[in-house]
Amino acid sequence: MNALVRTGIAGLDEVLHGGIPRNNNLIVEGPPGSGKTTFGLGFIYHGALDYDEPGAIVSFELDPAKLLRDAAGFNWDLQGLIDQGRIKIIQTSPAVLLSEFRSEDGAFAAALVEMGAKRLLIDGLTPLRLYAEINDQPFREDVHLLIEGLTRLGVTTMVTAERDETLSGVLAHERFVFDTIISLSREQARRRESRRLTVMKSRGQEYIGGDHTMRIEPQVGVHVYRRAQSRPVASPNQPTSEQRLSTGSPAIDKMMDGGIYQGSVTLVSGISGTGKTVLSVQFLTNVVASGRKGLLVSLDEHPAQLIRNARSLGFDLQSLVDAGQLFIHYESPLELELDVHFDRIVKLVEQEGIDCVVFDSIAVYEMTSRNEVADYLYALASFFKNRLATTLFNYESPELLGVSQISEELKGSHLVDNIILLNYVEISTVLRRALAVPKVRGSRNQQITREYTIGTGGLLLLDETESDTKAVPQLPFSSYYGLLSRSPSRQSPAVEEALASGAPLPDSPRLPPEPNQ
Repeated sequence: MNALVRTGIAGLDEVLHGGIPRNNNLIVEGPPGSGKTTFGLGFIYHGALDYDEPGAIVSFELDPAKLLRDAAGFNWDLQGLIDQGRIKIIQTSPAVLLSEFRSEDGAFAAALVEMGAKRLLIDGLTPLRLYAEINDQPFREDVHLLIEGLTRLGVTTMVTAERDETLSGVLAHERFVFDTIISLSREQARRRESRRLTVMKSRGQEYIGGDHTMRIEPQVGVHVYRRAQSRPVASPNQPTSEQRLSTGSPAIDKMMDGGIYQGSVTLVSGISGTGKTVLSVQFLTNVVASGRKGLLVSLDEHPAQLIRNARSLGFDLQSLVDAGQLFIHYESPLELELDVHFDRIVKLVEQEGIDCVVFDSIAVYEMTSRNEVADYLYALASFFKNRLATTLFNYESPELLGVSQISEELKGSHLVDNIILLNYVEISTVLRRALAVPKVRGSRNQQITREYTIGTGGLLLLDETESDTKAVPQLPFSSYYGLLSRSPSRQSPAVEEALASGAPLPDSPRLPPEPNQ
């Protein structure tokens, strides 16, 4: 089996399981502006700089000065490598290049041998096609001539080509004769540009299929971010633990039969204002106090605002961040790309040894890509389970009163081990908060609904005799039922029983009369 050539393009070698087979002929196709020239330039530059593989660039259209300018934009010293004889730029015409390949001892081959070239970039194939059309020559013969000549040279060659869907027959032939095909695409959606990379085929090797996110970044050039769904799935030897972690609330721990199993995934669902972020802070503060490292991935609030709000409830997050015990990773939902986001989270978790993570809120992933969100969250959950890391997914429910389902896209039951529901309930004239724990895998969780308040220390569960609404007489909390229904009952069980039996209605607490105006 041929040795693999590392491309040096960030992230691409991971997709190719190490690189491409030596002496493979590679074609990179895509529409204008998709990054083909930058892609090829990075292949030659990093080959010479990082892997001691001198290379040559054949350009039909771009002036060498423009290539040098483009390289300088990424802080690449292309001129320095040219001066050292490790890179050569050859500007020529299709006619001259084809005549060189027809000769076994042409000047072009001699120049490559003299510099010890291991890599070659031909940018691009379209001028060769146009030359054939103008001169009424069969382009297929020119392509075969090109491939045969490249094979004789013994170099690993990358050829760029404009993708023209109106020439599908020609494209099919090109795809047949090249060993490796990489397709680039560029899309415009919601006034935002996105790029994708797909390995269509690569002879002699396995690779990761599907569309991967591609970016052109400062100081880097082309950066490929492997699609998150291709990350290792749940292992058959997935680690488990008997140890439980506290949520930070002994009362909630009791409802969950002792807390959250280490390495499990918990979904915390509720409408805005019910305290999902507060419970997250409560949980992370508690696990950090027990000697673990925590991460809060915030997609809703800026870290400065989070820290300020937490301080009002008695949590000093800033000191935990300064001590390197807690990390807050913030990304704006407006420019979120799932593969890039996943890569950043994975690297942070692995570099810092983080073992407790909260995502606040995964509804942003749903907004970013509804058709990918379920698989994406499964990839996240699998990654953390394989590390035995404990994870909380916060989800903003669209329902103000009652919960009929978690989400049409996120059914939840197969994805998570535990579910905590936070919601408002309307009793008489006051909205009160209710908490239920309908699911805890491997546990005898309490199937009850508890009222809670938010105050210093986080979520505080109340007894039936307690209330934070003493100013106005209220029905007892137990008069409410229907947290898990689409249309919660607005009447107490006693009222419904009286209506069914025809008995007089029980007296209801009334508001005190308004003072005379």
